[in-house]
Amino acid sequence: MVTGIARKNIHKGKLMDLTFTAIVPLLLGSVGLFALFRLLQRMRMQAYLQDAVVVITGATSGLGKECAKAFHAAGSRLVLCGRNGERLQDLVQELSAKANHAKNIHKPFTVIFDLSDTKMVVSAAEEILKCVGHVDILINNAGISYRGTILDTGMDVDKKVMETNYFGPIAFTKALLPSMIKRQQGHIVVISSVQGKISIPFRSAYAASKHATQAFFDCLRAEMEQYEIDVTVVSPGYIQTNLSVNAVTADGSRYGVTDKNTSEGRTAAEVAQVVLNAVGQKKKEVLVAGLLPSLAVYLRTLSPRLFFTFMASRARKERKAKDS
Repeated sequence: MVTGIARKNIHKGKLMDLTFTAIVPLLLGSVGLFALFRLLQRMRMQAYLQDAVVVITGATSGLGKECAKAFHAAGSRLVLCGRNGERLQDLVQELSAKANHAKNIHKPFTVIFDLSDTKMVVSAAEEILKCVGHVDILINNAGISYRGTILDTGMDVDKKVMETNYFGPIAFTKALLPSMIKRQQGHIVVISSVQGKISIPFRSAYAASKHATQAFFDCLRAEMEQYEIDVTVVSPGYIQTNLSVNAVTADGSRYGVTDKNTSEGRTAAEVAQVVLNAVGQKKKEVLVAGLLPSLAVYLRTLSPRLFFTFMASRARKERKAKDS
């Protein structure tokens, strides 16, 4: 004779068996679908980047150089831009030595110009189109940083930073844009910064240039949608490059110091992979930053008063550290 307790245990066991039988296939199916999705995504990205003509500015060092390596490994046809012809050729040789000829048979093409010279920028764009015919992906990476107080900074320094970080990239973009519109195809990428979303003390010229960059390319994205041209804005935090070393100061001299935050930042190779994936997946915007900078971006919008208090406190601390 089966007791009430026994019947309950049997019923409970059957229910558990039924639940297990129903859930496990569902979970396995979900995992399988996710794996299939990732595979298709990877295949689509590979097809998008393979043989694509990719123009990279600031390719001689830092993030630009690592982007060149990443896109070359993906099979893209590179156009490397920079101010130093010798360093560009060194990079070409480095890429050629590592080349997987089964995947990338293209020798990178180099163009020498200075982004702060608008006439040179336009001429460089014409040279690129003449030599390679068209541009599939433009990566506006070159830039300059800044350290100094607003009171001590001359207008010539503000203009220099804006010329390199804002006017140069938009001039280059505008010069290449008509050919993309004509083909109804293209992808424009800009390496902005977290400081294009928030401003921190003693970075006024840099933050202003990146805010302008963010605004311009947000507008461009909306206007280019009808031509099926993609726009991606990548906003990194600190990266382990020479950006702070080469930064200009209030009097226009070279900063010459690697900041602690910079030395503790992400590696350029890591960020380059993020850029590669963002382009391959045609993402509109990517924030590449740690927890605190990411929270600060949202805090600026959700509680601006508290954000301003934090920034004022940071300014006092940095000023005190500098004076001590």
